[in-house]
Amino acid sequence: MRWTIQVKALFDTDVLLDVALGRTEFLADSAEALRWAEDHPGRVAVAWHCLSNLAYLVRPDPREFIRDLLTFVEVATVGTAEARLALTYSMGDLEDALQAASAVSFGASFLVTRNINDFRKSPIRAVTPAAFLKAAGRG
Repeated sequence: MRWTIQVKALFDTDVLLDVALGRTEFLADSAEALRWAEDHPGRVAVAWHCLSNLAYLVRPDPREFIRDLLTFVEVATVGTAEARLALTYSMGDLEDALQAASAVSFGASFLVTRNINDFRKSPIRAVTPAAFLKAAGRG
C-alpha cells in the first residue's frame, strides 16, 4: 500500500508579490511555488486580507492578477473565531497572526513565506518557497 500525504499550504502575501511585481531576487522560487499551486488546485490558500494587500500594491491591474490567482488558490475561510484566535498568538505583528490563524482554518501543513522569523511563534510551520517545494516533492 502506498501512502500519499496531501500537502496543504497558505501562501503569505510576500510570495505572491514576488511574482506579481517580478521581484528578480525572489522570483524563481516564488513562481515555482505558485506553479505547484496551479498544478494542485484546492491545496493552497491565501488569507482574505491578502487580497486587499494585493489590490493596493499590484499595478497596473490588480484585479487581473487576483482573478487569475483565484482560479487555483482558495481563500481561507475566516471569521470572528479566527480573529480571536489570532489575538491569542504571541506574535509581534497582528497581520502575521491573522495569516497564521488563516492557515489553521485552512488546515495547512505549511505557511509559505520569505519572512520565516516573523512566524517563529506560529502554530503552523513557516517555510520558504524553496523549502516548501522540497517538502512537496518538487525541489
